[in-house]
Amino acid sequence: MSKQKKPNLHQVAQERFGYEELRSGQEAAIQSVLQGHDTLAVMPTGSGKSAIYQMAAFLIPGVTVVVSPLLALQRDQAKAIADQDVGEASVINSTLNTAERQKAFEQLEEGDLEFLFLAPEQFNQAETLERLQAAKPSLFVVDEAHCISSWGHDFRPDYLRLNQVVEALGHPRILALTATAAPPVRAEIVERLGMKNAAVIVQGFDRPNLALSVNRFESADEKQDSLLKQIAQVDKPGIVYIATRKRAEELAEALTEQGWRSHFYHAGMRAADRQQVEAAFMADEIDVLVATTAFGMGVDKPNVRFVFHADISDSIDSYYQEIGRAGRDGEPARAVLFYKPEDLNLRRFFASGGQVDTDQLE
Repeated sequence: MSKQKKPNLHQVAQERFGYEELRSGQEAAIQSVLQGHDTLAVMPTGSGKSAIYQMAAFLIPGVTVVVSPLLALQRDQAKAIADQDVGEASVINSTLNTAERQKAFEQLEEGDLEFLFLAPEQFNQAETLERLQAAKPSLFVVDEAHCISSWGHDFRPDYLRLNQVVEALGHPRILALTATAAPPVRAEIVERLGMKNAAVIVQGFDRPNLALSVNRFESADEKQDSLLKQIAQVDKPGIVYIATRKRAEELAEALTEQGWRSHFYHAGMRAADRQQVEAAFMADEIDVLVATTAFGMGVDKPNVRFVFHADISDSIDSYYQEIGRAGRDGEPARAVLFYKPEDLNLRRFFASGGQVDTDQLE
């Protein structure tokens, strides 16, 4: 695309999507896709990654397939598109009954859809791939693309099949999006998706409104006391990340006893209970959510004023993702790590404890 057409991109952003302006990374990624490149965009949380695929899809004829790992995230993204009136969007996932699923496929076949959101496991069903092959999508978007990387903190095995899916669809243009990916992860995303002539666009990771600090302690009691005191002093709502389910429940109980509206969130809870807690947090009915790393991906709550880590994250990428949930409204927010050297032993224990049986390996 020639340079003189770039102003048209801004015009579309303003008049059709209601954006006052495009950030440099957004514009570069959209231009890359429009020029025919497979594109990996690594941009910080809150920088408008969804605008990239929405605008690219709007400007490229044909249906856009968006692979997204979380059902709630798919619904939110589809709703955002519906609110902007830039094309019909539908979702196909495990929550749909047979009739709803067939209706979505019929909309796809009739050319009524501009966006189709799918979880990666949907491609385990032959019907999904066959229907998409008939629709001939022009753009294949992989959201949370770090999930494809074995180096990444949110590795999802179903993402490994996406390369085969892309080739079965005739290799439509690929747009991969993530908030954080170190160089080895970027290389693995490009390789495992089979991206051709790939453009890799990496924006800075600075979030000027986030104040980062580390408080060091020598004992668990000292750390716990400081954590509770600082939670009492900061603006709410906020998130406290903690390594184990048991400690998440204990800390949430301690905060409740102090008079805060607090709840825990971890993978050991029933799905319905997790959804209920997430909905309460989003509705500002929880002051302090105490969570394991099971919470967070796809959660877009603008007014989180703090993210405290009662335990150290399993990687720098994980830490960046987790603190990125604070201050999405651009207002000041705090990220504090409460650290004692022995905390690293727990992470080493988790990292060394994995067991894989033969069926999983195959």
